[in-house]
Amino acid sequence: MIFSRFERLMAKRYLRAKRKEGFISVITGFAFTGIALGVATLIIVMSVMNGFREELLSRILGINGHIGIISSVGMPFNNYQQAVKDIAEFDDVKSVIPMVENQLLVSAGKAAEGAMVRGISKDDLLKKDVLRDSLKELNLEKYAGNNVILGARLAQKMGIVPGDEITLISPNGKVTAFGTVPRMKSYNVLGTFEVGMFEYDSSFIFMPLEAAQVYFGLPGAVTNIDVTLADDKMVKPVRKAIEESVGAGAYVYDWKQSNSAFFNAIDVERNVMFLILTLIILVAAFNIITGLIMLVKDKGRDIAVLRTMGATKGMIMRIFFMDGAFIGVVGTTLGFALGLLFCDNIEAIRQGLQRLVGQDLFSAEIYFLSKLPAKVDATEVAVVVIISLLLSFLATIYPAYRAAKFDPVEALRYE
Repeated sequence: MIFSRFERLMAKRYLRAKRKEGFISVITGFAFTGIALGVATLIIVMSVMNGFREELLSRILGINGHIGIISSVGMPFNNYQQAVKDIAEFDDVKSVIPMVENQLLVSAGKAAEGAMVRGISKDDLLKKDVLRDSLKELNLEKYAGNNVILGARLAQKMGIVPGDEITLISPNGKVTAFGTVPRMKSYNVLGTFEVGMFEYDSSFIFMPLEAAQVYFGLPGAVTNIDVTLADDKMVKPVRKAIEESVGAGAYVYDWKQSNSAFFNAIDVERNVMFLILTLIILVAAFNIITGLIMLVKDKGRDIAVLRTMGATKGMIMRIFFMDGAFIGVVGTTLGFALGLLFCDNIEAIRQGLQRLVGQDLFSAEIYFLSKLPAKVDATEVAVVVIISLLLSFLATIYPAYRAAKFDPVEALRYE
């Protein structure tokens, strides 16, 4: 649509509210603000949801692999070395890690907490990128014997610092004539790790594989085999190949099965929030309609004069279309910039608000992550901008059409 210089000048003049047109200016301001806030909020919420998904996935796959294997008969893997060797030869397999994993009670002084102990060798520990990055300050050469590594939040809850001693208590102890005696043993805390996911930082303990085998009474055996892939899109075919290889003696599962609740909840919330927040933009678009209809009614005499001077219906329609489109374009642009700026500084903003109100606005115990994430998806942002512009343009059609159909004779008669 090509606009003449005359049409642009008239549209610009009508956007400038005079004193007697103050109410129309207020409605226009509400429409402009509503579109800007709607677009910004939609971008922020979608980016936070994307950030949640990516951060959770990176933390989960930073501790666990894409595929896990456990015994389906409740017995440990005694021939795990051969199984690890065979699986490592599959296409797209990046690493295969044998481990011993079990739940128990950890105590230190008067404090006691439930924990998940994972026995894993030093070389395999370093294969986990997220975990390795959180252990940079530790001397992993000492990761042997009775030295263990605790989650930072678990250590904080129990008041433990590196060098302290903890006692691990397992209910699966020795069977005696007087009943089962819990297995207890003391270990030295080499240091702590913090991957940024509350579930792991508050409940995991890593110990050398050999020490875990001795403690749990599994000489030369493991309870789990962890498989990490080079490409997460190959989970299904690799999982199928592993199932055929290990047979009925093992249960094979992937990360989507074990964490489906997390990601299903995020996807549902993301879709619902998109629909709800789009309504904000829709309401703002209705404000555009209201403001333009009132502007058309107020400018009835001007429209009549323009028509008698030779202005066509198309020119009148384009003038008011430009007014509505201007509100939509500028509001969308401001919302776009505001949304991106907020996403880029979202953690700093959260910290500032926390200091201001004196409360924790993003509890790691509830949201599982220690920092508020945000990942901007260019495609989603483009969709939000297009929806906003489309609704804004559609909102201008009826008022502009009504202005074009305005009868100049009737307008001048009642003035």
